[in-house]
Amino acid sequence: MSSGSDNFYGGIAVFRGFARLMEPSLYSPLPDDWTVGVADIVNSTRAIAERRYKAVNMAGAAVIASVTNALSGREFPFVFGGDGASFAVAPADLAAAREALAATATWVREDLDLEMRVALVPAAAIRSHGLDVRVARFGPSANLSYAMFSGGGLAFADAAMKRGEFVVAPAPPGSQPDLTGLSCRFEEIPSARGLILSVLVLPTRGADPAAFRKLIEDIIGLVERSPDAARPVPTGGPPLRWPPAGVEYEARAWRGGSLAWRRAAVLGYTLFAYLIMRFGIRLGGFVPEVYVQQVVENSDFRKYDDGLRMILDCSAELEGALQQRLEAAAAKGIVRYGLHRQDAAMMTCFTRQATRSDHVHFIDGARGGYASAATALKAMAV
Repeated sequence: MSSGSDNFYGGIAVFRGFARLMEPSLYSPLPDDWTVGVADIVNSTRAIAERRYKAVNMAGAAVIASVTNALSGREFPFVFGGDGASFAVAPADLAAAREALAATATWVREDLDLEMRVALVPAAAIRSHGLDVRVARFGPSANLSYAMFSGGGLAFADAAMKRGEFVVAPAPPGSQPDLTGLSCRFEEIPSARGLILSVLVLPTRGADPAAFRKLIEDIIGLVERSPDAARPVPTGGPPLRWPPAGVEYEARAWRGGSLAWRRAAVLGYTLFAYLIMRFGIRLGGFVPEVYVQQVVENSDFRKYDDGLRMILDCSAELEGALQQRLEAAAAKGIVRYGLHRQDAAMMTCFTRQATRSDHVHFIDGARGGYASAATALKAMAV
């Protein structure tokens, strides 16, 4: 049976304007009977060193796709972290989410040759340690919203998972989640302003909340005022070629038939899609120009999940200004941070139905992204 708390996320008002991100009134406490899910790639640093960027991002996005499909498309808060993902589910959805997580961990191991650990942590257990999970909804466009998390609960859940607590065991060999709609067909997106910068900023333990809030607001303000920074997805959308670079990953995400058959099917399907996009062919309710515009508007290139994450197309001068402010804040014990520069960004997509406007597009750096920024952050003294 569902409880009244099952409608929690749908009742949160969507806010516009990313500069409002740190306003406490935007965040609602997760109900005690909800559960936080976390997943990450074990030793993602090695996978990044082996240049397996697409595989790492595909694994992180697969968590969101599998849980979404398991819940029949019902809304739930989630956040993509590059080499993993976090989310929260209502009591009525917990069993389905657990099954999807277990199957995803097995699929990641068998089809992507990566090890994924997954865990489900009750919100009540997080609060018993003096932390909280609070959720807001940011609308980058009129098409959809993304969840933002505060309170320290996601960081606690991630650390608990890495200690081996609340772990969900992988499903039996051969298990495959429903990853319908998951793809990585777009090509890398080269920087137009000099570099693609991955930014990760977290509060230190015991940091003054007011000082941390002011810093995050200053950072966002600096980026939004600067003519030297922009979203990494250009107005015309990311490059699209055929055959796409992600054919192998998409074939492995499909269900049914041999891998060879799936490769052939994906090649045929993506050729059909490429021709439609390349020549602007309208098909039923699908309008290529509108879809590309929505891809740009829906791109998830900045977020907050107990810390600020951004993928920026910016100049070296803006990178220097950001580094200077972050170094000063770190010296005062306010933040830990990680920056990682690269020459391109990449996109992993989840489109449940091409004619709907709420398709989601996860952005990361194409040469290590958030995972490499996290490595830089970990090198700082806590």
